[in-house]
Amino acid sequence: MSLGRALAGVAALALVTTPALARRPDRAPGVGTANPSALIAAEIAFARMAREKGQWTAFRETAAEDAVMFVPEPVRAQQWLSGRKDPPAAVQWQPAQVWMSCDGTLGVTKGAWQRPDGSVGYFTTIWQKRWKKTDYRWVLDQGDTLAQPLPNSDMLSASVADCPSGGPRPDVQRPEPAKGPPGMTGEGRSDDGTLTWSYRVAADQSRSLVVSLMKNGTMTEVMRSDVAAPKAP
Repeated sequence: MSLGRALAGVAALALVTTPALARRPDRAPGVGTANPSALIAAEIAFARMAREKGQWTAFRETAAEDAVMFVPEPVRAQQWLSGRKDPPAAVQWQPAQVWMSCDGTLGVTKGAWQRPDGSVGYFTTIWQKRWKKTDYRWVLDQGDTLAQPLPNSDMLSASVADCPSGGPRPDVQRPEPAKGPPGMTGEGRSDDGTLTWSYRVAADQSRSLVVSLMKNGTMTEVMRSDVAAPKAP
């Protein structure tokens, strides 16, 4: 998918998915303020920054303070990225799917990537809108190589969680960003609880990531990524 096609897909999302997509992307988080188009735009801007400013520079500038990535063990992204030199050519990627909580505080993107050496794979990125802020920061990024590229599609797909019954929930007091190294398991949720994620890393560094979305009154698994243990050198 080219950048132009991806941008066209952003516009198409506002026409073919739920009415929530038409809401302003700069609104404060709350019931019914989900905007997958804004999240896709953030992902496209992230990829553009990688091309123009450098791969690891883009990862640093868009990551949350406590973001997690896998190398293959889980690490705090900002610490791992600190001072890391950008490669001569950045990996390229294109979002294809997005899942978002009803209140717009959490979203997940998945798509394809291509390295300069010709290898291909997929990525999954979890984005969070920090309290009282309007921009998204990624809190988890992971992926894997593939023998064949993901099927090319000109259409982006989006799924928004059902809103919780009973109206707005009380303000959520989020914990302070974690400072220490991440554990072999981790999890997170949107402020309204309609989108959740969890990861688990085994002793051999294989891992799984599961994303669940509120649909028809039940938390339903909508995305699962299983990554095999790295091959011995």
